[in-house]
Amino acid sequence: MEITGILLVALAFVFLAAVVLLVAVVRRRPAVDLSPIQSRVESIERGQERTGRDFREEAARSREEAGSQARSLREEVSSTFKGFNDSVLAQLTQLIGLEQQQLESFSEKLQTLTKSNEDKIGELKTAVEHRLERIQTDNAGRLEEMRKTVDEKLQGTLEKRLGESFRMVSERLEQVHKGLGEMQNLASGVGDLKRVLTNVKARGTWGEVQLGNLLEQVLSPDQYDKNVATKAGSAERVEFAIKLPGGDEDESKCVWLPIDAKFPKEDYERLIEASERGDPAAVEEATRSLESRIKLEAKDIKIKYLDPPNTTDFGILFLPTEGLYAEVLRRPGLTDVLQREYRVAVAGPTTFAALLNSLQMGFKTLAIQKRSSEVWNVLGAVKTEFEKFGAVMDKIHKKLQEATNEIDNAKRRGRVLERKLRDVQELPGPQAQSILGLTEAAAAGAADDEPGPDEQS
Repeated sequence: MEITGILLVALAFVFLAAVVLLVAVVRRRPAVDLSPIQSRVESIERGQERTGRDFREEAARSREEAGSQARSLREEVSSTFKGFNDSVLAQLTQLIGLEQQQLESFSEKLQTLTKSNEDKIGELKTAVEHRLERIQTDNAGRLEEMRKTVDEKLQGTLEKRLGESFRMVSERLEQVHKGLGEMQNLASGVGDLKRVLTNVKARGTWGEVQLGNLLEQVLSPDQYDKNVATKAGSAERVEFAIKLPGGDEDESKCVWLPIDAKFPKEDYERLIEASERGDPAAVEEATRSLESRIKLEAKDIKIKYLDPPNTTDFGILFLPTEGLYAEVLRRPGLTDVLQREYRVAVAGPTTFAALLNSLQMGFKTLAIQKRSSEVWNVLGAVKTEFEKFGAVMDKIHKKLQEATNEIDNAKRRGRVLERKLRDVQELPGPQAQSILGLTEAAAAGAADDEPGPDEQS
């Protein structure tokens, strides 16, 4: 209904606008008879008034109908809500009653169950107490038996362990006794070594043995010798001397490289003790003493063993320990003085082994040079013979060329004869052989030597 009223109002406004527009148009037209139009407008206005009255009446009826419908709807909703409320209240009342009944029933059952549980717990407590008493009695008896068993086993194990411990202690004591004997032997050996190192000649022998071991490990026996009198007219003999090859004119002659081992133990030990004490003055004094001793030994080598050209113009002073060698190198300018004034080079075990390896490589290089000269001589002889062989080959080639020319001439003559005999009638093979007195083999060879068609042409 509301939509219909709205449509009617819209139509009325549209109609009114059309009328107004029509009036405006009419008024703009001059000298026009407006009476018919006015009558028409009046009729339209009357129709519009009727339409407005109808519209107002219809709107009033619509409002009355809407109000009545709203009142009926409110009454219906109110009655429905009231009925629903009454129904919900009734259901809630019924539900509360049921819950109350269930709670009362549950309370009664809970009381009954609690009483039953209390009775059962009392019975269980009594049974558990009786059972615990029996278990305690049983455990006490078993513990007593276990105590007796453990005491017996512990006694046996203790006796066994004590016996094993005493046996091990006895064995260890015996081992200690043996170790003490070995320590005594070691102490006596150390004492012997100390006496050896204290004795100058024994120390020299020890250094000589070490030097000999190094030479034996690197060089072959024919490359060095022991106790060699290197200086002509002198009875002094150097401990070891290496054989160096002589000049090219006399390969059997050798040049000796003298090597002498020295071990100034007292000076070196004084230096070590002063260093351990941290006494700079004592260290300096011991170092000067060691330097003087080394210079004295180098001078001794120069005087006794150096005799160029029978020997090299320098000798080697071998120091048997690396520590002693390091102390000599640490002294500023000492090695230069030894090399420049005394023509002596100082070497420790490591540097001397390196020197021997270098000499060994030199010996191998020299042997290769000698062998290479022999090979060169052989190659020279081969070259000479090869030149002769070339001349012989030239002669052979010349002879072969001459023979080839003769063969070519013979072939040309044969072809000329063949052309001359082309008109002569041929005889059968056996008859020709019998006439010429040829054998079958010679005839076959002659047949093979016949020129082919290409040669004939």
